[in-house]
Amino acid sequence: MNRRFIALWLALLLLLSASAVAELDEEDIYIDEWLDLSGEDESANTADPNGITITVTCTGDFTIGGDNKHNTGAKFYNELRKKHGDDINFTMANVRDIFREDDLTLVNFEGTFTETKYVPDSKKNNQFLFNIAPRYANVLPDNYIEAVSLANNHVMDHGEVGYEETKATLKEAGVIYSTAEDIGVFTIGDNVTIGMISYLCIDRYDKPVGGYDNLYDKVAADIAAMKQDYDIVIVSFHWGNEKDYKPTERQKKMGHLAVDSGADLVIGHHSHRMNPIEEYNGVYICYSLGNFCFAGNDKPSDMNSFIFQTRFRVTKSHEVSNIGFRIIPIKITSAKDKNNYTPTPVTDEMKIGGIITTLKENGEGFGVSEYPLEWN
Repeated sequence: MNRRFIALWLALLLLLSASAVAELDEEDIYIDEWLDLSGEDESANTADPNGITITVTCTGDFTIGGDNKHNTGAKFYNELRKKHGDDINFTMANVRDIFREDDLTLVNFEGTFTETKYVPDSKKNNQFLFNIAPRYANVLPDNYIEAVSLANNHVMDHGEVGYEETKATLKEAGVIYSTAEDIGVFTIGDNVTIGMISYLCIDRYDKPVGGYDNLYDKVAADIAAMKQDYDIVIVSFHWGNEKDYKPTERQKKMGHLAVDSGADLVIGHHSHRMNPIEEYNGVYICYSLGNFCFAGNDKPSDMNSFIFQTRFRVTKSHEVSNIGFRIIPIKITSAKDKNNYTPTPVTDEMKIGGIITTLKENGEGFGVSEYPLEWN
């Protein structure tokens, strides 16, 4: 093959490549779709000869659909149908790419996938009851949300029938769920495993899933056993007091117990307010990630929150180390003065500063002095 032929061949190859990229830009297609990688992001975990780096994303309360007793449900469906047809994915439009680029996204799904009208006697006097039709469960896999925690005070809003339908719906959608009895397992690559477990940890909801005093021994035993089977153990707690910006002593005791028992990450929800992050024995405890996509209120008094991301290093010998975190400050809406159920990253520097200041002021002595917005 002479030099002139080689030069012509290379020029033709470059022209074809440029044409393909131009077409890609024009049609706004993701690069992995163009290359037919079936939606997988090869850059999500970075391999090297000694192991891989894994990125995990966690958010606060994910509540979509209707409240059977109040008009918040009507407002949610009005937003859905009048502005977006019947496309539930409008809720994730501004965060989808964040989830797409990680290895695992975990949210607290606080509600039910069911159309049953049944309400158990224990719930009939409750202020809020949540549900949405199972067909809308596609909002999770469509937006790269691989796992949900189900241990919360709304998953039983429609009794055992609604609870079982919710779990069956998630399973059919290919979404991993965890409870105090169901361990969710996510595998990365050939043999790196993440085990997830979730607890409802509020004394007034201690039947049938347990309050603090009923859970200390179980939590310790569960996590110690899981650490024998999984590389990374993530524990979710639904705990604390609503509208509180800092954890209680009981939360701190339980969070520390989880870490001492082998947890690699502790995630909290329930207060509907963002709480600080603690670094305890090298492990992060997010006491509350606040609201995320939240149909429980069309205009909460505080619509600020954040997405938490952390990275783990897993060696070939399955040794795990935490190599830092970052936060993505968000508002739970893209609208100026109302909740339109579309969580959106904050770009205004003053508002970002306010979110970070709130976290710092309520987290003194927690071992986290900075809340980075970018990876180190």
